[in-house]
Amino acid sequence: MTTPRDHTPSPRPLLNRRLAEFGTTIFAEMSALALTTGSINLGQGFPDTDGPEEVREAAVRALRDGRGNQYPPGPGIPELRTAIADHQHHRYGLSYDPDTEVLVTAGATEAIAASLLALLEPGDEVVALEPYYDSYAACIAMAGGTRVPVTLRPHEGRYVLDLDEMRAAITPRTRLILLNSPHNPTGTVLTREELAAIAALAVERDLLVVTDEVYEHLVFDGEHIPLASFPGMRERTVTISSAGKTFSFTGWKVGWITASPALVTAVRSAKQFLTYVSAGPFQYAVAEALRLPDAYFTALRDDLRAKRDLLCAGLADAGFEVYRPAGTYFVTTDIRPLGETDSFAFCRALPERCGVVAIPNAVFYDHREVGAPFVRFAFCKRHDVVEEAIKRLSTLRKR
Repeated sequence: MTTPRDHTPSPRPLLNRRLAEFGTTIFAEMSALALTTGSINLGQGFPDTDGPEEVREAAVRALRDGRGNQYPPGPGIPELRTAIADHQHHRYGLSYDPDTEVLVTAGATEAIAASLLALLEPGDEVVALEPYYDSYAACIAMAGGTRVPVTLRPHEGRYVLDLDEMRAAITPRTRLILLNSPHNPTGTVLTREELAAIAALAVERDLLVVTDEVYEHLVFDGEHIPLASFPGMRERTVTISSAGKTFSFTGWKVGWITASPALVTAVRSAKQFLTYVSAGPFQYAVAEALRLPDAYFTALRDDLRAKRDLLCAGLADAGFEVYRPAGTYFVTTDIRPLGETDSFAFCRALPERCGVVAIPNAVFYDHREVGAPFVRFAFCKRHDVVEEAIKRLSTLRKR
């Protein structure tokens, strides 16, 4: 008599070891908590209103006219690539050929993933500013790279970069610097002097740089300066941005890179096997959005600056130590004045305590103990929503 075979899978883990440390993102966890508790979600960074009506109507028009409903060109539609090149020239004086130096991606997240997959060999080191957006660590891991954090630390009300620490982080195995300014989650905007020092270091050590500049239009103090504009950097920099943060259509997932032809070709080689193409009709809409008058970008910045000031003042009144962001739409706080030290425990309890959701900054650190007392709030919400969140958070001090 034949004994039935045991078809039970072997105990080997199903998830490959490169991604073993990554589970469900904190954003999914906290957004689910917001839904189940009916809390105000100041955790995940998405606006609660749509962007300009004329941009939305441009997407509807493209759908109805049959533009982009089938596969768009792999590098992106010509209209959008031209608009991106024109934007870079108008804003920063950077000239890019829309045919060879611009690539449209499925949001900035794919642009980051494709860049790292294309440019890294297993074992290459990537220097990144800590705390960092969580996809950076996952993308470095998928590419087989090794992340080397350089920690931004609070000083006199803002987070600052220690350039000596960055220089010390560079080794013969370093291939690339992954830079984010304006910086999520701290809201730091690197100064011209800091960027010049990073550029000089990249040239001296012959390093590539991938810059995530999705918050380029959300700078309240100082100015946004693309790293590619510094001497020696244009040919070694992949500049990434997207439409989601600037035009409040985060669900469209339209991003892009600008870089030299050689770098664009390399990144496109990886990108074509990730999504191939995406967001066809939305590409036409974003092409129109990038040509909105300067007044739109000024109004967006002024509106968010007012909400920043409102939330920062409310958080300070509630008992937090507040690090006022120079850019992005996030504000980092220290919970120790409230008698708390564990941001995970604090954020998981916050919805029940006062009906607000935030994000524990420790998730953005390799050095979890360094980020343990910090919590991030988003202010890209309606004015009345921010006010109601402040009202609820004010109960923390009373308790």
